[in-house]
Amino acid sequence: MSTLREVLETHVREGSVPGAVALVARGDRVDVQVAGGADAGGGAPMAPDSIFRIASLTKPVTAAAAMMLIEDGRFGLDDPVAHWLPELASPLVVRTPGSPVDDVVPAARPITVFDLLTFRAGYGFPSDFSLPAVAPLFSELKQGSPQPRAVAAPDAWMATLSRIPLLYQPGEAWLYNACSDILGVLIARACGQPLPQFLAERLFEPLGMNDTGFAVPEQKLDRFTSYYRAGEAGTFELVDAPDGQWSTMPDFPSAAGGLVSTAADWFAFGRMLLAGGTAGGRALLTPGSVRQMTTDHLTPAQRRASGLFTEGQGWGFGGSVDVERTDPWNVPGRYGWVGGTGTTAHIIPATGTVAIMLSQVEMAGPKPPLTMRDFWRHVAGR
Repeated sequence: MSTLREVLETHVREGSVPGAVALVARGDRVDVQVAGGADAGGGAPMAPDSIFRIASLTKPVTAAAAMMLIEDGRFGLDDPVAHWLPELASPLVVRTPGSPVDDVVPAARPITVFDLLTFRAGYGFPSDFSLPAVAPLFSELKQGSPQPRAVAAPDAWMATLSRIPLLYQPGEAWLYNACSDILGVLIARACGQPLPQFLAERLFEPLGMNDTGFAVPEQKLDRFTSYYRAGEAGTFELVDAPDGQWSTMPDFPSAAGGLVSTAADWFAFGRMLLAGGTAGGRALLTPGSVRQMTTDHLTPAQRRASGLFTEGQGWGFGGSVDVERTDPWNVPGRYGWVGGTGTTAHIIPATGTVAIMLSQVEMAGPKPPLTMRDFWRHVAGR
């Protein structure tokens, strides 16, 4: 089996990515490897503390923050969210998923916190992006690839959301992405603090996640990687430079995909989950909350329908959960997710493993690239 360094170097050599950082920890054994450069122009080499736009690796962090507020008694899993999000007090639903956006019926029941955590509130991306009710998610809410400077502030964003119909009735179907952003607004309103402040005080500072946030301060820009999409013949097209969209705090801190971080920082978060919510002798979450986060909550039919994104795997709170499958990288109970900016991170409770790979090339679609699959196969020992 290839070593972790060989996995990374192979993909850098073949032109899949300009560079990458990977961390695989099993118990007290931690293997950190780097390959390639922080940009595609032959500049600084990649380093263990390079900072990346982690995109949807933000989602598990958001879920953990929500569980903290549940433990604080600020809201419960079954509580309707309209108490804090009055914009969603009377949601409308398209009559069928393929109906025009003005062919709507009332929601059969309120949207709950549990609906948001499990991505079953009725908002988000289905496998078919051509459905009429999906278009406003891109055009009006700026869902999709992270673009911090393009999104309206939370109150204005929620006002826009209130005018967009649900694609399915609450609880009926798993839909990707939007629920995490809604959850971020819920967290901020329920705790009475901006989301960045709450995450910093309750998660990042206790865990020592000193390089994680919604923007990169000027003194750290030299460690911030450039962000690309794949061009023709192994070339890379620049999407965002270090002094670009993440160099200042955005109006809308996206709880679905707005964070920057490092391998070491996400490792601290993953290790806390493996320890049942405890870090440095301090309980940030209860074991029960971690179990809820890392347990599959989907029905078999919902798993099948979400296949474009999860490939039939389960979904906990903010991340996928492996179920019994024959994929060479599948490990039942593995919890985590991927980021559209080229990132992936999981914990494997059965083996006490945290596995993280961060690169800087945009995914071409929901299907994870070979770079990630080879990394997962290495972690699974196959």
